[in-house]
Order: sequence, then C-alpha cells, then structure tokens
Amino acid sequence: MIAPFEFVPTRAAGLARLDAFVPFAGRAYAEGRNSDPGPDAPGSVSRLSPYVRHRLISEGEVVSAVLARHSAAAAEKFVQEVLWRTYWKGWLEMRPAIWRRYCEERDTQRTRVPASLLASAEAGNTGIEGFDDWARELVATGYLHNHARMWFASIWIFTLRLPWALGADFFMRHLIDGDPASNTLSWRWVAGLQTQGKTYLATADNIARYTAGRFSPQGLARTAVPLSEPPAPAPAPIADLPAVDLAAPTLLLLTPEDLGPESLLPPNPAIKAVAVLAQTAGGASAQAFVSGAAADAAKRATAHYDCPASVITHIDAANLDASAAAAGVAQIVTPYAPVGSIADALAGLPVHQIRRRWDTQFWPHARKGFFAFKSEIPRLLASGLR
Repeated sequence: MIAPFEFVPTRAAGLARLDAFVPFAGRAYAEGRNSDPGPDAPGSVSRLSPYVRHRLISEGEVVSAVLARHSAAAAEKFVQEVLWRTYWKGWLEMRPAIWRRYCEERDTQRTRVPASLLASAEAGNTGIEGFDDWARELVATGYLHNHARMWFASIWIFTLRLPWALGADFFMRHLIDGDPASNTLSWRWVAGLQTQGKTYLATADNIARYTAGRFSPQGLARTAVPLSEPPAPAPAPIADLPAVDLAAPTLLLLTPEDLGPESLLPPNPAIKAVAVLAQTAGGASAQAFVSGAAADAAKRATAHYDCPASVITHIDAANLDASAAAAGVAQIVTPYAPVGSIADALAGLPVHQIRRRWDTQFWPHARKGFFAFKSEIPRLLASGLR
C-alpha cells in the first residue's frame, strides 16, 4: 500500500515517488486501483499524475521503471493507465474543434446557470454525501482519486443536472494534474458524448463498496440519459513540425506542458538562456504546484545547459522578443504544446515547437477508440521510446 504524501513540486520528489511505487505497480495496483480510502489513508494508486502531467517525469520513464520490475502481463493495468493519458492527448490533437466546443459551451453555460446553484456545488454545500466531501477535498488538495472523479462527474451531470462543461472547468481550475485532453474527454465520456450513448452512472452501492463504507449517498439519479451534440469531426492527420536548427543560439521556453528540459533536446544544443512559464489559470493548489515546478525546472535547466534561467508569469510577443533580445538569440524553441490553453496562448507567437518522440509515435494511433489504440502499445513500447 502507498502511504499518503504531499505533492512536492520537484522532479526529485517525482522520481522518489516513482521509486516507492514501482514494487506495487503489478498485482497490488490491479486489485486495489478502484478503491478510494480517502486523502489521508494509504491507497493503491501511484499519485504520480501531477509529475507526469507537467513532465517533471516522463511517461517513458514511468513505464520503463515499472516494466523493469514487473512483467508486461502483471503491470498491464498500470501501463494502460499511463497510456490513457497519451491516448486522450492524441485523440484531441486530431480533433481540436472538440476543445473549442468545450470552451464555447463553458463560457455560454456560465451565463445561464443560476450562480447560487453553481456556487453550492463547487463549495460542497449540496447535502449529497461524498459529493460534498470530494468538492472540498479537490479545492483543498488539488487532487481526487480517479474513481471519485467519475462519481463526482456523474452526480454533477445526472443528479444535480448541471452543465458538464462547468464541471470540467471546476476540475481544470483546481486539479494540479488537470490536463485539457484527459479532463475534457473524461467528462464527455461520463456524459455520453465521447462514446455516443455510453454514460457512467454513480450508484450508492458502488460508492460504498469502493470507499470502504465511508460514503453511501442517497437520492442519486437512477438513470443516466446520454447528452447529445453534433457528431465529432473526423480525425485530422497530425502535422509534422518544421525542422529546427539547434546549433543556432537559442532561447528555450518551458511551459507547464513540459518541464523536462534535460530529456527534451538532442545533445549539445546552443541554449543560451531558458525562460520558464509559471502561470496557470488554476486555483491556489494548482498555481502553487506549477510555480514550484517552474522554479525547479529553471534550476535544473541552468545546471543542464550551463546558462541563466528565469521564471516568467505570462507570454506574449513583446515579452518573448525582449527575452530573446536579452539573451542575444534569434530564435525561441519550446516543447510542443498539445491542444489546450497553453497551445492557445502560443498560437501566433514567434516560437519553434519540438515534439517528443513519445507523442509522435503514439498520438497517430488515437484515431478511434482506446481498444484499437491499446493493440499498438506493446509494439511501440518495444521500440524503446522515451
């Protein structure tokens, strides 16, 4: 069982957490992963998601460490859990209109829902056992067990009848592992939009079983009628990125999408300075983690590239140009930002993006459902991706 711990926003803490979890990534994880004993109790999940989400540690590092200790069969459930995050990113990357649809619905619905109802749900004042506890836990800690996220989303949509996009926004503002693809598409799946006609219905019996009797909420919806929307667009091919001359003097821009400067670039790039974005649209817990992780990334980048690194709080053409001029460089390079708010912020700015091999290899296989994607996992892992 994995002891509860604080989310220390450093790569070293992520690696220590990974090392502590690896022995439990096989049978113990598979048998206990659906149980949520509470935020202060030992559990079977890794709680590595904040570190992977911001790439303080990479998906490849996590999977490699686990498979060095367990057989592929024994670790199948955990490896698939890591790859679900990759799958969601690839799926949304090929359908960016779904992200725009979410943003538009979020902004529209916020003007239509009575503010008191929304505030009651977000503050955990609905009177629904479990749901209220999870709302307060999320705001206080920036984290929820994955099963609790599903129960919460189902109650939000089908019992409280609140718009799914506002629930997804509530999660994105508070989760320290909040990911535009995983969060948006998971909420859509609960609502019956992602896999058309397939919803997730939270029940008192299921909640009681997997919370060891801590919660057994009454009055939950007995049915989950799928929401509807226009069909999702057909997947568009993921475009190749232009080649970047890393022998030219370069400013490296890191964002909360990828705070792993050590493994991003090939050997000996001409990095003259590093800027690390520490801004997020999230609440206190999410912002605190991103700020700490950005400071940690800046220290690591300075050590790795032997150059100055600074933390910045926003990005626009003017401050990027000023940073490049101060560093005496002609180009700015940044890790590729998948569909989401960081990609929106980077759109049109004078930066060259570099996509990691992991994403390049896995994302194109997210054209259909996860089970088709899953069939490609053994072959792609065998190629030694990082």
